[in-house]
This record gives sequence, C-alpha cells and structure tokens, in this order.
Amino acid sequence: QVQLVESGGGLVQPEGSLRLSCVASGFNFRNFWMYWVRQAPGKGLEWVSSILPGGTMTRYSDSVKGRFTISRDNAKNMLYLHMNDLKSEDTAVYYCAKHCTETPITNCGFRGQGTQVTVSS
Repeated sequence: QVQLVESGGGLVQPEGSLRLSCVASGFNFRNFWMYWVRQAPGKGLEWVSSILPGGTMTRYSDSVKGRFTISRDNAKNMLYLHMNDLKSEDTAVYYCAKHCTETPITNCGFRGQGTQVTVSS
C-alpha cells in the first residue's frame, strides 16, 4: 500500500536550519508530483512546496520562498525539504504528500504521518 514516512523534524532556534526527509513506497514515485505541506496548531493545512516528477521544476509558497528548497532522489524514492533561516511562524507539523492543490489552504489525496518542527529560542 502507499506509504510516506517523514523524518528530520525537531527543535531549532530562530535563523537555524533543518532538513526533512520522506521515504515513499507502494507507488511509482518517479511519476508523481510531490509536495510538502504543513499544519500549525489551530490552522488549516498549508501548501509549502511542489516538485515535478523529474525534479527540474519546483514551486514555493510566498511564505517560504528563498528560504526552503525542495528536492528529490527518484532512485531512492526520497523527497527532501531543506529549510534555512527558520522563523517562529514555521512551527508546524510537516507532511510529505501527493495529489495536493497549490493553494494557501490545501487538500491532499494522501500524506504521511508528519514530523514536528518547532522554532523557538
């Protein structure tokens, strides 16, 4: 069955960095657009970033553009999110997902269990 398993979250100070990872299984990963989305406490599911199946095109929400970088390794069925210059407003549970809409509040056909990112001094 389809599985997406995220890792790499944690507690980081403002202006710090983290790299999130997601391993995919149960579907032909290299054929799908993949997404990172996040949910802060009391808020809806927010689209963060998208990447083309081949990895040559990426898109970002305005809130993370210039700070976050999405990438993938199709040979390993892996999706990544490199996060730099983290801010307190980036605190959220981050999900690896497929079949999402690129809208501020998104819907996704499938997502993993999530990994918590907390930005605090």
